[in-house]
Amino acid sequence: MKPHRIRMAHNLILNYGLYRKMEIYRPHKAVAEEMTKYHSDDYIKFLRSIRPDNVQEYNKQMQRFNVGEDCPVFDGLYEFCQLSAGGSITGAVKLNKQQTDIAINWGGGLHHAKKSEASGFCYVNDIVLAILELLKYHQRVLYIDIDIHHGDGVEEAFYTTDRVMTVSFHKYGEYFPGTGDLRDIGAGKGKFYAVNFPLRDGIDDDAYESIFKPLISKVMETYQPSAVVLQCGADSLSGDRLGCFNLTIKGHGKCVEFIKRYNIPLLLVGGGGYTIRNVARCWTYETSVALDAEIPNELPYNDYFEYFGPDFKLHISPSNMNNTNSSEYLDKIKTRLFENLRLIPHAPGVQMQPIPEDAMQDLEESDEDGKRENDERISIRASEKRIQNELEYSDSEDEGENRRDQASHKPKTKRPKVSSPLAPENTTEQNEATATDMDQGGDVSQSTKPAVEAAGEDSAETPADTEMEVEPTPSNHQDLETNTQEEAEVKLTVEEGTEEKPQEESRELAEDIDNAQIGSDKEKNATMVTRK
Repeated sequence: MKPHRIRMAHNLILNYGLYRKMEIYRPHKAVAEEMTKYHSDDYIKFLRSIRPDNVQEYNKQMQRFNVGEDCPVFDGLYEFCQLSAGGSITGAVKLNKQQTDIAINWGGGLHHAKKSEASGFCYVNDIVLAILELLKYHQRVLYIDIDIHHGDGVEEAFYTTDRVMTVSFHKYGEYFPGTGDLRDIGAGKGKFYAVNFPLRDGIDDDAYESIFKPLISKVMETYQPSAVVLQCGADSLSGDRLGCFNLTIKGHGKCVEFIKRYNIPLLLVGGGGYTIRNVARCWTYETSVALDAEIPNELPYNDYFEYFGPDFKLHISPSNMNNTNSSEYLDKIKTRLFENLRLIPHAPGVQMQPIPEDAMQDLEESDEDGKRENDERISIRASEKRIQNELEYSDSEDEGENRRDQASHKPKTKRPKVSSPLAPENTTEQNEATATDMDQGGDVSQSTKPAVEAAGEDSAETPADTEMEVEPTPSNHQDLETNTQEEAEVKLTVEEGTEEKPQEESRELAEDIDNAQIGSDKEKNATMVTRK
């Protein structure tokens, strides 16, 4: 169950080139609030606190939550739970939003974890969390488990509801976890919605196919789910260190191929598997099945190529172990399950309710700059198809009239409002505000750069009803809103009342203001602009 097997599977998928037909996302780390939608608060708090260096402080809690033997404490335990659960929740959200038809999380499938208890190397039940997310949009969800161990954690979570049907094909009889008897059929509203097919040692491809296809066909016909979660535990393969089945990778993959034919939203998750080279082979092949892609039996060179010796092939051969599942035994179990399925209502419904808020709202929100989400990896094919946005970059001003961005590269300044002699007179309040600025000796023009500071004493003597005549600079000619000739002088007036002074007096006043300017290091072409 070490994450190394997932790393091997991912690397093999990449080297087969299957990533070109997929969208690959970095797993979202589920937060405590998401995990406590099923698990208890105390249990998640414990997982977040426990570390190898402080196990002595949590002896009682370790016994309470069944952590320590089958479920050891290791560095990064909580982060591993976050990534496993977050990947399955993300897949469910993608299916709900119809952003994909098939979602895959080979790091998930931890089907033994209970509400307040770890079990069988499983700490957080990502499958239950994903199904709860799917139930927000789907009336009925079907869960299928082809791991050699019984999916007890998922069955227990939905044992009393008819909105989730659990179907498990597993080894039964003196085998972990000891549950999954044929008579375990559910309770209350969930009666007959738990389907268990107990198997014996050595089942092969043909026998497995003879029970899987008929039973799942009957379930699909009767229950009519609108979403499917398939747990693809690879410990049912031949040669597994803990398993005792005799399935090949092709036989295991036929289950994925059969479910895919129904064209129902499908979430594929991992699970058990303890011969890691076969786990990587199996999940790589089933990824190709989900993609309808043919891949060669010869393994491509990859980072873990030496693990796959001595044959370096994708597919494995079955062993010579004996199949103890007789045809009579399989037919008897199959008949009993068909009878149970006839007792359930045809496609049970659910009362309409408001759709709860989606998990991981950040998946739906794009940032203001239109950047891609950080967790999304762009495939080579997708990056080659990207077209540059015509308005994404600003060209320099010397590239002609057909450049993409007609805006200047210079910093934008606010356009000053200038009144011409032909324009209507402004209000008295504006004139008073301008006169106040002049009296205080402050910045006369706040909308142009650089600004001019008038001397305090001279500006204080300036009457508010004085008419000034100022030579405009070339930059101000572009801002004039009149159709007068460029050579004409523009009269800018500051007037509080209706009484006008002679032209000679206004020229003298303008000269006094020019002589009184301070800050000689300011630019000489600044213009004093006021409103009439």
